[in-house]
Order: sequence, then structure tokens, then C-alpha cells
Amino acid sequence: MTASLRANIEHTVGRPLSDEEFNTFCALTFEKSFDNKAHLVEEGKVCRYTYFVLQGSCYSYITDEHGDKHALQFALENYWISDLYSFISGQPAIYNIEALEPVTVLMLNKEGFQKACDLIPIFERFFRIQMQRAYVAIQYRLAKTNSVDAESRYEEFSHLHPDFLQRIPQYLIASYLGIKPQSLSRIRKEMASKK
Repeated sequence: MTASLRANIEHTVGRPLSDEEFNTFCALTFEKSFDNKAHLVEEGKVCRYTYFVLQGSCYSYITDEHGDKHALQFALENYWISDLYSFISGQPAIYNIEALEPVTVLMLNKEGFQKACDLIPIFERFFRIQMQRAYVAIQYRLAKTNSVDAESRYEEFSHLHPDFLQRIPQYLIASYLGIKPQSLSRIRKEMASKK
């Protein structure tokens, strides 16, 4: 299973890792499985890990004052997920991360994260790239949510993430896109009728 982690890191940094680099990093992680609906991170508690999904799926969300969930990120195999605000700052988490199906992850704590960056120079680059991508993705999503109609947002999402459409519940995709589930159903029907 660590082959997928190695491929993910090598793809991100644009070069192969030596066995020593990779083995040193792996020694800082540990594998854990969570049942469907289990929380990897809970809002209000410090997020102590960043997670690499080996198998299964999960998502991060916030809950509003009415108890409604607002999806922020989805993670299938080969994705990283965390509450970076809490993980980096040590403050209580602002997001929840919940398993959508049984999920197996590699977990890296803050101390391991720091050791990886200090001991293995390529990992400082890897995590910098990961955080830059996350920041850019959030900015892009906010811009699109506020400037593009719902149908266009769904079309782009389905084009960029076809694998998500099969494994993420439609109501969560609607939440992620900032639209009502009924609106997403209508959009999907209209798109299907045009084919």
C-alpha cells in the first residue's frame, strides 16, 4: 500500500525518492483504519495528524448554527486530508473529518511532519507544494462559488473529479458546490436530457 504514497510524493516533487528518503519518511507514519461514519478529526479538538488515504473515502465539513453540514473537501485513495489550521497552529479544529466508507489511512503527526522536513529536504518541498495547492484550490473554489452559476460549477466538478461522482453522496456534492440537493438533481436531469 505504501507504493501509492511513494508515487504520490514522487509525482508532487517531480523526482524519484531514494529508498532511504522514503523509508525514513514511512518510519514517521503509522497506518490506522476507521469505520464508516467514524470521525478522524472533530471540530473543537486539536487535529494532531495529517492523513494520506490508502483505501476508502472521507470528507471534511463544518457545521453551521442550524446543524447543517457544509462539505469542504473530499478525499479518496491517494489524497491527503487534514484540518491544516488546527494541525499547524495547535488550535482547536474548525472542521470535522468523517469517513464516508471504511477508510484506511497513513497518519503523520506534527512531530513527524517536522522531522520529515528537517531530516529529508525533499519533504519540506513536498509539503510546501501540498499547502500551496490547497491554498490555491480554496481561493479558486471561493471565486467560482461567488461568480459562476451552479450548472457550470457542477459541470467543472464532474469533469475534474469523475471518480467522486460514483462514491460521494449527491447531497454532499451539492453542499460542496454551495447549492441545494434539489437543485443538483434538476441540473443533473437537465444535463442528462441534453446528451
